[in-house]
Amino acid sequence: MAISAASVKELREKTGAGMLDCKKALDEANGDIQKAMDILREKGLSAAAKKAGRVASEGVVESYIHAGGKIGVLVEVNCETDFVALTDDFKAFVKDIAMHIAASNPSYVSREEVSQEDLDREREVLKNQALNEGKPANIVEKMVEGRLSKYYEEYCLLEQQFIKDPDKTIADLVNEKVGTIGENISIRRFVRFELGEGLEKKEENFAEEVKAQMKN
Repeated sequence: MAISAASVKELREKTGAGMLDCKKALDEANGDIQKAMDILREKGLSAAAKKAGRVASEGVVESYIHAGGKIGVLVEVNCETDFVALTDDFKAFVKDIAMHIAASNPSYVSREEVSQEDLDREREVLKNQALNEGKPANIVEKMVEGRLSKYYEEYCLLEQQFIKDPDKTIADLVNEKVGTIGENISIRRFVRFELGEGLEKKEENFAEEVKAQMKN
């Protein structure tokens, strides 16, 4: 299929790879941007792949407090140098990450952080759901794995859709920023507090308020 210049440009912006490499990856992926990104990473051609092994020990701890003090977030995002950490561009990026966490309430940074205990429990729930739906036993396991991917997308920060641009995941956003600044970036950890969390209280959806604010 014919690969458009716009697709090549988009892939280049997401990965920092060369134009020709992007074109070849898109050809191989039949125009699928996400698959092409994976191909570039596998070949070590994306900027993110090349920089992933480099030590990122500088960075910033950023905070975000939702209007009225209803939700608070602290997040640590690392880069390689103090020079980059102090730039307005990097600080704005980290602020976006903090606001996204406030809005989307992830439980983990990445799927690697999900404990085996949590995974086993989720698999059991999904398995029973599929069986209760009357699905044949021979396809239940495939269904469980498919639904587990949705679990990761809901609870793992890097796999969530970016609240300001749902066409991108947070991982896409990180990779784009790596290509822009030329340094490895790592979202190391975060903590999110919601007023009265765990206490019996009137039902209020603070997360929706944050999402609305981010889109304005």
